[in-house]
Amino acid sequence: MTTVSTFLTRRRGRRLHVTDVLTYLYLAAGVLIMFGPVLWLVLSSFKTPSALLEFPPALLPTAQATVTVEGYDTPLPLFDVTLEDGSQARLAQVRRIGLEAQMIDPAAPDEIISVPTAQRQEVRRVQFAWNNYTEPLARFNFVTFLRNSVVVTVTATLITLLINSMAAFALSKYEFRGRNAIFLLIIATLMIPISVILVPVYLVITQIGWTNNLWGVILPGAATPTGVFLLRQYMLTLPDELLDSARIDGASEWRIYWQIILPLTAPALAVLAIFSVMWRWNDFLWPLIVLTRSELFTLQVGLNSFQGELNIQWHYVLAMTVLTLLPVTVVFAFLQRYITTGVATTGLK
Repeated sequence: MTTVSTFLTRRRGRRLHVTDVLTYLYLAAGVLIMFGPVLWLVLSSFKTPSALLEFPPALLPTAQATVTVEGYDTPLPLFDVTLEDGSQARLAQVRRIGLEAQMIDPAAPDEIISVPTAQRQEVRRVQFAWNNYTEPLARFNFVTFLRNSVVVTVTATLITLLINSMAAFALSKYEFRGRNAIFLLIIATLMIPISVILVPVYLVITQIGWTNNLWGVILPGAATPTGVFLLRQYMLTLPDELLDSARIDGASEWRIYWQIILPLTAPALAVLAIFSVMWRWNDFLWPLIVLTRSELFTLQVGLNSFQGELNIQWHYVLAMTVLTLLPVTVVFAFLQRYITTGVATTGLK
């Protein structure tokens, strides 16, 4: 907290300068733009279905207040009512007949008061709909979807780091004919849209027999030109003399790669790991094409099951979306200190 308060109160001199004000306004606008949608998502995930459809929409999850009155089986909704003499009263509605509502005072429920509906206003209170989280966990195979997503993300990330680091090692530390042409060819694949290769890759997966198989989701995207470029640029900064010294000491090429190159490339590997986790965790289209059995669905495909032909259960979709954000947030929190170093030293902008 001391570090945060020092940062927030830092200024150019003793008095607040106009540039300090502009800086704070700029930072506040950036925080609002970046985290405003996330805050809205989290708060909306606790709203009831009726609260989600309200207009104008409210930021906080609210619901109409109710009160339990003796003699009535269910809690009655509360309203602030303007009576005929102009006074205000908080009454509970028993029933509504046309444009007139029959209401009672919860403290004296024996007397029925007829009030025009235009003279009453709902009493709303902040209320969190926790059942948005508990009901999907009980009604849908959320744990199965989560397990499949974790398996796909972790396995694909490990394979991506291994394959891309080996390719980057060869392209950065070995001299052979056609090295630059191969690198340019790999980089050129960035220009090919995913939609172009979707059908050929699916035909290959079908021939291999990996439809309805998690390997069919994991392997097609394991080798990425972005990963090769990022790691190669970082490995170029490592001195070749270090590798020559290891060879003089008798180290094999595999040992140089495994015990020297990989540890020194940790910041770039962390950046690629974060990218890979985000790509695989949020991937929807390819798993939707390859997987048709519900027990193999990943979380993103499983969320699609909340969408029916005529009705979309937005309260469940928002709540489960918040849960799917948590693993990526945790990974980012642990590896975020490597991002600046990795991006700055690899030339990735």
